[in-house]
Order: sequence, then C-alpha cells, then structure tokens
Amino acid sequence: MNPATAFARVLVDELVRGGVTDAVVAPGSRSAPVALALADAETAGRLRLHVRIDERTAAFLALGLAKAAGRPVPVLTTSGTATAHLHAAVLEAHESGVPVLALTADRPPELRATGANQTIDQVGLYGGAVRWALDVGVPEPGREAAQNRYWRSVVAKALLVARGALSGDPGPVHLNLALREPLMPDGGGERPAPLSGEFTGRPDGAPWTTSAGDGTRSAPLTGGEPAGGGRTLLVAGDAPSAVGRAAAVVADQRGWPVLAEPSSGAWGASGAVRGSALLLGAADWLAAHRPDRVVVVGRPTLSRPVNALLGDPAVTVETYGPSPRWADPGRGSSVVGSAQLDPGLALRDPGPRGGGEWAAEWAEAARLVGAAVDAELDDVPGRGLTAARLARDLVATLPAGALLVLGSSTPVRDVDRLAVPRPGLTVLANRGVAGIDGTISTAVGAALAHQGAGGGPAFALMGDLTFLHDLTGLLPGAGELRPDLTVVVPDNDGGGIFAQLEPGQPQYAASYRRVFGTPHGRDLVAVARSLGWAATAVSDPSQLVAALGAGGPRVVVVRTEAAAEAALATRLRAAAVTALG
Repeated sequence: MNPATAFARVLVDELVRGGVTDAVVAPGSRSAPVALALADAETAGRLRLHVRIDERTAAFLALGLAKAAGRPVPVLTTSGTATAHLHAAVLEAHESGVPVLALTADRPPELRATGANQTIDQVGLYGGAVRWALDVGVPEPGREAAQNRYWRSVVAKALLVARGALSGDPGPVHLNLALREPLMPDGGGERPAPLSGEFTGRPDGAPWTTSAGDGTRSAPLTGGEPAGGGRTLLVAGDAPSAVGRAAAVVADQRGWPVLAEPSSGAWGASGAVRGSALLLGAADWLAAHRPDRVVVVGRPTLSRPVNALLGDPAVTVETYGPSPRWADPGRGSSVVGSAQLDPGLALRDPGPRGGGEWAAEWAEAARLVGAAVDAELDDVPGRGLTAARLARDLVATLPAGALLVLGSSTPVRDVDRLAVPRPGLTVLANRGVAGIDGTISTAVGAALAHQGAGGGPAFALMGDLTFLHDLTGLLPGAGELRPDLTVVVPDNDGGGIFAQLEPGQPQYAASYRRVFGTPHGRDLVAVARSLGWAATAVSDPSQLVAALGAGGPRVVVVRTEAAAEAALATRLRAAAVTALG
C-alpha cells in the first residue's frame, strides 16, 4: 500500500470511529486518495458520501449537514483555488459554532513556492476563523506504526476540537493534507482489504482519543476510577499550581505514585517520587513495574524516559490539560479531559482507593535511587560544587515560602532528576516553548508579584547563556522597586546541555565547541556588578549557604565544567540502575 493510500484509509477509518456519518467531496486529482477512501467507506456502509462539482456548494452542504445533525462533517477539496472556495462557509461555521472539517489536499513542501501547477500557500488559509489548523506531515514509506499513531491522533483531535468537547466552543477545523504521488491505490480497482497490522486503531472500533467529559468511555478524573484501572501513575507536567495541587489530592486519595515536574504544582505532594526520570531510565526495573495506566495532568516537557513511557502502546494514557489544548507528543492518549480540577470536588468524591503496595514499591525505589545519587554527588573530590549538586543543594537550602524560578535547559532538568521534592516552595519555569530567552525578566516579575502578595525571598537558577541572553532584565526602571531576588548561575562557559546530548558525542568533536559549546569567555560576576547587582562567586557548599542567605538583588556564580558534568550525568544514571538491582 503506497503512503498516500495508507494515510487516506487511516484518516477515513478514524473519522468514522469518531462519529462521522456524512462526508462531502468536490472532485480533484491531489485529493484522490482520500476521495477513494471515502467512497470505499460508503460502499462498506460506514458513512454516506455527497459529491458536488463546486467547492462553495460542497462547503455549505457540509455546513447544513453539520448544523442539523450536531456532529462534525468533513468537506474535501483538491489543492489551489478550490480551497479558497470553502472560506465563506468556514466563516459562517465560525460565527455560528458549527463543526465543519475543511480537508484540503495540497502539494508536498518541496513543490510549494516553485511555480508548481495548482499550488498556493494553503497553510493558515482560514486565519482566525478556525478553532484549530494543522499542516499534516507528508505520509512517508517505512514508518507505518509511528505514522498510524500520528494520523489517528490528529483526526481524533480535529473531531474533539470541532465538537468543542473540552472548550464548549464548537466550530470549524482545518487539516491541510500534503500528499506525494502515487495518488491512486495499488492494485487498480480491487476492493481494499481491511486495515491490519501497523495500521489498526483502538479495539472494538473505538476512536483513538475521546473526551472524558463526553460520556463515551470514561468518567472525569475527579469521579470514580476511570477505564483501564490496574497499576496507575500520575504524571504531572507544567501547569498552573492550583491544577497540579488538585491532581495531587486525587492521586493521594487513590494511592497513585506521582511523577511531578518541578513547575507542576504537584512536585511537593506526599506521593511525589524523587528522580522519576532515573527510575524510568532503568529498563529492567521499569519492565517489572510498568504501569497499566498513566494519568497525565498538564504538559510534561523535561524527560525522555517519561515521553517514552507515554508513547508505550502497552500503557493506557489519559491526558487532562489545563486548557482546551492538551499535550500528546507520544500520540497515545486514549482519553482527554479538562484539568480545571476543584480540590473540594475531589475530596467530596474520592472514588475507590487502592494501590498502596504499588505506591510503596515506587517510594522504596525512589529512596534507593536517591541514596545512590546523593553518594555520587557528594563524592566529587577536588571539584567543589558541580551544577548537578548545586541543583540539589539549592532546593534543600531554600527557606519555606520561597519562590524558585528555573531556567530552561540543564537547570530545570537537574532539579527534576536530583533534588528532593519539597512542599512549601513555589516553583515556576517558562516551559510553554521552553526557550532560554527572558528568564531574568520572568524571575524579576515573578519575585515582585510573589513578594507583593506577602511571599518570601525569591531565587532563580539558570545557566550562563540563559543569564547572558537577558542581561537587560537586570536593569530596573528609574525609581522602581527591586525584588529580593538571588540569581544563581552555574557557569560552564557556554551551552553545557549539548555535552549531555547527541552533539556532545566524540564523533562530533571537531565542530562541537564552535557550533554547540559557544564559549563566551566572560566574568559573570563582573558583568553583574557592572549592571548594579551585588555579585559573588562560590565554589563549595558552605559558601553557597552563606551566599543564598545574604539576600538580593544578588547574583551568585558557580564555575563548572561541561565535560565533567556530562560524565557525572552518565555516572548518575548508572548509579540509579545499580541501586535498583
């Protein structure tokens, strides 16, 4: 089966699974794979197909079908000006809240902006008139399993968004479908065999992803035990603090271990597991303790082992987002819902409690890994503070009621892997796009708000490039209040995280320093003082404690070595595996 045909058949199968009963087609060549898949679905009695020669008429027909039936209706066009003729109906669907799916076939990226026939810029064509738009990745040969998950999750999300399942705001959705030749199916006009193997969907004809609020598969998180019980983990990603705290209440009531990122709001919960990324990275231990179900709240962004777990087809994943958008990079969520959880509601309806032994096994594993990690961090003779130890010791030293802002790149990951989760701290990080820009300014603003509300001192942990990226954040406006903020900077003279990733491998050494390491060669203490901040360099744990207690505004610099940090990271992972037997 060629890639375009496989994609089209999976797309139509998932549309039907998601409740589509009618589809509209206007004829064209580039859209042929999807049109034929829709025709085959009609022959099989799975949906009713409507064909119109004019795209504007086709679009308004879809609008009428969707308006009357109250369910999404797709309208398919070929590429070029055909796609523009949908716009009027899309605008009407936008204003009247009707779930129309605009499926526009397109040329692949290599033919765009080349003068290729019947090619225009279709990406974002309908602007703000759609609830969601996506330029779907071009189907490729040889990646069937990964693409099947991707295609099905895209279609399921399009249907959920169009229905307003989480937002309460139904409306049109645009999927731009770039397809390469061949466009016609293999085998001529033979009736296609049922989808199988790498192209199958959920069992029993269920859609790839459903909404917890639509009554089709699962109760909300605050209700009883959702479908797919058994051994359950809570993974708490970046989210508003109130959402994470409420999720932690639910986890505590049900006896679920909590794998919480520092900025999740659930990091200091009673069930929070220290070093979860190290536990999940121990393959043998995980094989014996693999959960049956993972409940995700917020947006996990830090750990490859966590993402691998969420992409494991053997694990049922339920995702609850703090907004109508939800995170699903593994394309595996079977249920999605709203994470605007009310702790009071959770307490009123705790549901069944269980998993005490399961939670105890995770707690004991975290204790063993923590002891091994601490021994490794404390046994660094002659080097003083490493960036890894700094992350652990900083968190342990902060006073109750403090605010901690974490820079992206290595610092937030070091805290996630190595620090002991603590209640009583407010932890924030810019994890929306996970950039390093603006981190000083973010920390200053957060500190002013935190202390304006009666909170305690503020601290920020960020790398040297992150610090240099936002030096103007150290400059206050004339006569403005300056916060009690201490900025702690592990300085390895460049982009140290790359030494721990693929670019740091020996075979790339020739270009590493210039292209990835990007050494700056600056004295950051002098830089900070030149901008009016008190600043000091520290090299051992006792100096760190004194510097953190001196109050801000202040910059504390700890000199580290990128290569040594990368070697230490390798030893820490090995120590965790050894500790877990």
